[in-house]
Amino acid sequence: MTAFSALEHVWSVAGCDAAALDDIRLVGEDPGLPSVYRVGALANATIGAQALAAAECHRLRTGRRQRVEVEQRRALAVFRSERYLRIDEGAAPELRDPLMGFYETRDGGWIQLHTNFPHHRQGIVKVLGCADDQAAVTEAIREWDGAALDQVLADAGLCAALIRSPEQWSALPQAAALAALPLFEIERIDGGTNEAPPIPIGAGGSPSTRPLEGVRVLDLSRIIAGPVAGRTLAQHGADVLLVNGPHLPNIAPLVIDNGRGKRSALLDLRRDDERSVLHALAREADVFLQAYRPGAIAAHGFSPEALARARPGIVYVSICAYGHTGPWSRRRGFDSLVQSASGIAWTEREAAGTAAPKHLPCQALDHATGYLAAFGAMVALQRRAVQGGSWHVRVSLAQTGRWLQSFGTIADGWRAPDVRLGAVRDLMQTMDSPFGKVLAAAPAETMSETPPRFDRPPVPLGTDRPSWGA
Repeated sequence: MTAFSALEHVWSVAGCDAAALDDIRLVGEDPGLPSVYRVGALANATIGAQALAAAECHRLRTGRRQRVEVEQRRALAVFRSERYLRIDEGAAPELRDPLMGFYETRDGGWIQLHTNFPHHRQGIVKVLGCADDQAAVTEAIREWDGAALDQVLADAGLCAALIRSPEQWSALPQAAALAALPLFEIERIDGGTNEAPPIPIGAGGSPSTRPLEGVRVLDLSRIIAGPVAGRTLAQHGADVLLVNGPHLPNIAPLVIDNGRGKRSALLDLRRDDERSVLHALAREADVFLQAYRPGAIAAHGFSPEALARARPGIVYVSICAYGHTGPWSRRRGFDSLVQSASGIAWTEREAAGTAAPKHLPCQALDHATGYLAAFGAMVALQRRAVQGGSWHVRVSLAQTGRWLQSFGTIADGWRAPDVRLGAVRDLMQTMDSPFGKVLAAAPAETMSETPPRFDRPPVPLGTDRPSWGA
């Protein structure tokens, strides 16, 4: 599948006007990174889709069309943005806990542990009943059959994945549940007697108006996929307020990379008074973006239906790991775990002939899902402006991974050279921040009328008040 045919698929699933596809150009061919998968096509298509959706928001506001272009080299730099991040020209950021990785099981298989959060690492060590070091964990896992350990860790709410082939994955009920879903969903929420009339995208429509200027976004997400979605909306002019829980762990380099363009506040949703603050913010928001497991944020009173009643016209965006339906819908997951479970890591190993499984050369499922979420939010804002109503956008890493697998593979793609920071420095931008001078990947798309940009540097979590006032 080419990047443009993938973009056409996204555009078609969303029911967008095919004539707009004349306004975009995608440049570049795979493999741009060492992988048998068409990661470059995925990057170009998803970044292109959200950029074209931003252009359509601008057209709806101003009547002006514009040209959009995405070059694969730029798109792949953004897909690896966290790897290229530097602060004051220091060392590359540390993104992984040392215990995270692949381990061989008793029955000759492999399992991946994800231990980037301390409580996940401690929980896995407790289940294994061993010392908290790599040698002890390696020996302990050799006493387990892979499928049994995978299930025990999942039941304990921990993060791991058995390495499966695509055929083994497709035999699971979760794969069948995903096969029944489209790549993403943009659905109208029944508002009952509280249905919203058409609501414009922001206010005003001069030629200089940015696509999402005046749009308020609550970003309740962490790590990569959700934060990328919020960052993308910010680069097109939205007022994005990141809301984290003070007790929730984060990964510092990702806070910096994905915090560009956003303000940042802290609210503890375990407290009644702070939940009330979030409810008040939501009643004045246009987009509510959340990346909790299905049902988790709803338990605090923030389901799509509840917010549609409280704030008619809300665009509610849900991001999860394994999809919103099926037996794994509430399983904790991250990009690399979905790669491991669904056959991607198995396929990369088979092609390259390595002993251990092998992940993609970037967190492609995270980034692509984040861009699809931003795309869905912008399409929903357009629908709200024309039709009225409240809208729910649903995406997942596993649905994105299934789509990538459908692109087919490149037999010797894994032989492509890796791309170091020095080769993409011309695609980076710098900005001063409270963390120091940040070097990070610039937005990949070129837009003739409304070039994307970040108006704010990243800030430490909780820097700002939880309010819509600047």
